[in-house]
Amino acid sequence: MTGLRDRLRDVPAPEPVLSRTREAALTSRQREILDELGRIFDKGFVEVTMAELASQLNCSLRTLYGLAEGRNALVLMVVDRNLRAVGRAANRVVDDNMSALDAVRSYLSAATVAVQNTTPEFADDMASIEEGRALNAAHSEYIIDVTRTLLDVAVEQEEISPVDTAAVARMIAGLGAEFARPEVMPTLDSSPKDAADAMVDAVLRGLPRRAS
Repeated sequence: MTGLRDRLRDVPAPEPVLSRTREAALTSRQREILDELGRIFDKGFVEVTMAELASQLNCSLRTLYGLAEGRNALVLMVVDRNLRAVGRAANRVVDDNMSALDAVRSYLSAATVAVQNTTPEFADDMASIEEGRALNAAHSEYIIDVTRTLLDVAVEQEEISPVDTAAVARMIAGLGAEFARPEVMPTLDSSPKDAADAMVDAVLRGLPRRAS
């Protein structure tokens, strides 16, 4: 029987903003800049110019333009790089010895780390640019696809009764992104991650087969 990890490897990931070849060619200084940009962008970015970024980073404009063609391109590069790091970590928590439902719970808990420290300013700015919305949607669809794959295994192994796994996956895997929306965050009594993890757990507790 194909293991859980092999099943996940068959789920196609979104195309990277920064190719593996280019990522590998980054200098240590360029990696430092991308890491620092993430912290700067958390405060909001739509009103920040490339010149202001260069000043905050104590680097030249030429250095920034050597990484990307403009501010929004830098934002996409930084966000995609961070989301992929979270995604790799989430995939690593899935173990072939887990039940499929435990794998769903562990995977989504690791995946929602991506929204753990989302600020309203950053969420609002990402939602304001078309390419930001598209990037977030692509990563959300990947998380949904992974979740559906694990739920399909749960059905196949009769851990849960037959269910529309696409519907369940879309509901629970999209909670992190939903709760991190700028208009939703202020309405929550907890962080987007904590709220999403709690709702995922509530849904998963209702899925296991019950003895007839």
